[in-house]
Amino acid sequence: MSITSFELKTYLDSLLRTNEIADYCPNGLQVEGSSRVQKIVTGVTASQALIDAAIAKGADTLLVHHGYFWKGESQPIVGMKKRRIASLLANDINLFAYHLPLDVHAELGNNRQLGELIGASDITAAANAKPSGVVMHGKLESEHTTASLQQKLSEVLKRSVLAEGDSSAPISTVAWCTGGGQNFIEQAAELGVDAFVTGEVSEQTIHTAREMGIVFFAAGHHATERYGVKALGEHLHSHFDIDVEFIDIDNPA
Repeated sequence: MSITSFELKTYLDSLLRTNEIADYCPNGLQVEGSSRVQKIVTGVTASQALIDAAIAKGADTLLVHHGYFWKGESQPIVGMKKRRIASLLANDINLFAYHLPLDVHAELGNNRQLGELIGASDITAAANAKPSGVVMHGKLESEHTTASLQQKLSEVLKRSVLAEGDSSAPISTVAWCTGGGQNFIEQAAELGVDAFVTGEVSEQTIHTAREMGIVFFAAGHHATERYGVKALGEHLHSHFDIDVEFIDIDNPA
C-alpha cells in the first residue's frame, strides 16, 4: 500500500494537533522528498546514522521526534546539517518531525507510553504544567521503594538510571516528563506525588528534590523518548496498511 506525502502530512498534523501547540521547531514535513509514501522508517532523532539506515532500508519517508531547524540554532546549511539534508534530498526521502505534539499526545505520546511502560494507572495530565500532557502522573500498579523502582526503570529502559532519595522510601504515586524535563520537578512536587521521573538531570535538580522531599530519577533522554514515535509508527501501519519500521540508534544520553 502507499499514500501521498500530502495525505500523511494532513493526517499527522491533525492527529497531533500541531496548530494548537507552540514549539521550538517546525512540526510536520521539514524536508520534502517523494510524493508517494510506501516505506516509513521511524526513530528518535534524524541523525546521519538514522538517515543512512533509512536509505539502506529503501525508505521514502523518515518520521522522527527530534528533527531540524530548532530555535536559536545556526541557520546556514553547512557541515553536518548540509550532509544530513543532502542525504535526504539525494535519496528523495521525506523528513517528518514532531516534537512537543508527540510528547503530549494523550494516547501515542512519549509521556503516555512511558507511563504505561512503568506500570502506571489512572494516568492524568498535570494541570499545573503546560502544554497539557507535558507532565503526567498516576499510581503504580504495586508499591515500590526508590531502589526497586530504579531497578524496574533500568530493566524496562535497558540502561542505568540515576536515583536521588532514600533507597527504602515507599513510592506508590509518580509523575514523569520524558526527555529534558528536569525543570518540571517543582510542578511534580506540587502534585504531592512520591517520585518524579524524567530523562536528564541538572545540578540544581538534586537540590530541588532534596528540599522539596520528592524522589528523583533521571532515566535518559533518548531512552525515555523511544516509545512515542514507535507507537505512532505502529498506528500509521494499522491505519494506512503501510510498511513502517522502527530503528533505534543507540544513544547513552
